[in-house]
Amino acid sequence: MTKRTKDKPAAVPFRAKQAGEARPRWWWVEPSVWTERMLTALEQGVKGGVWFSLIDKVYSEGNLQTAFAAVAANHGAAGVDHVTIKQFAARLPENLEHLHASLQAGTYVPQAVRRVWIPKPGTNQQRPLGIPTVRDRVAQAALRTVLEPIFERDFAEQSYGFRPGRGCQDALARVDELLKAGYTYVVDADLKSYFDTIPHDKLMDQLRRKVADGRVLALIEAFLKAGIMDGLEEWTPEEGSPQGSVISPLLSNIYLDPLDHRMAAAGFQMVRYADDFVVFCRSRQEAEAALEVVRQWVVEAGLTLHPEKTRIADANQEDEGFDFLGYHFERGYRWPRPKSIQKLKTALRPKTRRTNGQCLPAVIADINRTLQGWFGYFRHSHYTTFEPIDKWVRMRLRSILRKRQKKRGRGRGSDHQRWPNAYFAKLGLFTLKTAHVVASQSSAR
Repeated sequence: MTKRTKDKPAAVPFRAKQAGEARPRWWWVEPSVWTERMLTALEQGVKGGVWFSLIDKVYSEGNLQTAFAAVAANHGAAGVDHVTIKQFAARLPENLEHLHASLQAGTYVPQAVRRVWIPKPGTNQQRPLGIPTVRDRVAQAALRTVLEPIFERDFAEQSYGFRPGRGCQDALARVDELLKAGYTYVVDADLKSYFDTIPHDKLMDQLRRKVADGRVLALIEAFLKAGIMDGLEEWTPEEGSPQGSVISPLLSNIYLDPLDHRMAAAGFQMVRYADDFVVFCRSRQEAEAALEVVRQWVVEAGLTLHPEKTRIADANQEDEGFDFLGYHFERGYRWPRPKSIQKLKTALRPKTRRTNGQCLPAVIADINRTLQGWFGYFRHSHYTTFEPIDKWVRMRLRSILRKRQKKRGRGRGSDHQRWPNAYFAKLGLFTLKTAHVVASQSSAR
């Protein structure tokens, strides 16, 4: 038995023998909705593979309560009605009762989605983000609770994004595994404006394969066609599912799942995280064949591959490699791509302005939280990654100290003697280089 086979949990058989046996696999589901009876039906498979009569599960009081708790935990902004989570919570019983009644009666109509534009790290571009109202986010969360297990049951192994018990580190571990196994020719694919271009009709066809409750399907379609409020202009989308809505990650996985299965059936090793995916091959010829399969599916799905960002890379070649989930992979190593470092610096700059009025220990405590979180994700980078960032952070701190001594400019020259590295270490500054050394020694042991 190989280590991978040994460590990988055994798949739960689809035919549960008795109530209770299905629960361990579905530890993440909402128990008020997914009872033992429902889970057993999920494992055994319902007649025709299609689920009926789900709307009552969506508007159940227990589900709506849990949905609000999930929405509140995300601390999102208000939508077009300007109602904040705190305001919604102040009248929670009344608000949930109104939501329950409208969903039950079939009179529920989503409000417009407030569109905001946020910077794309490392570029001068912006990307759209949709913010539904709190009420609509609760309804979407309740809907996702009901739908997610139905589709999760058959999602492909190579999909890692927005799935229970899976995440970026799992996807990155699989990438490392494939590269070490000799799959060094990589199809680095990019779907152009994926979330904004998902065809509504084709997505609904995918949903109908497993859901036959007309009211649930109508509710999903209502969310897809909810108006978009961009400034003072409101318009109705004909395609896409706005990034920022609670239901979008699940819908995006549902729509890309056929690609996962097609690539697996063709024998290709793909790793996908939401709309970001790479295909690993042993030769350029195989990679070209894989890219052709991707192209064919993308055309059938009504999507578009970005012509400039989609390419075949040889991960063994210098100055080539590929980017995935914030990392750059090349010649057996990985390190943060420039945008990932830029994003870190963008987060640290407001905390280390020379005019920062906090005492230095407070400034350091604040930036330590950011540095520790960043290191937790990028700890497996090549060792040369960390020292330049540490130097940049100390330069920012020395600049604060220069300002407090009525001096201009950034920390430089004699400032290194006036405030040596040990000075900041004594104040508890987290250093990436030291953390990497400690982590490497722990791994070696």
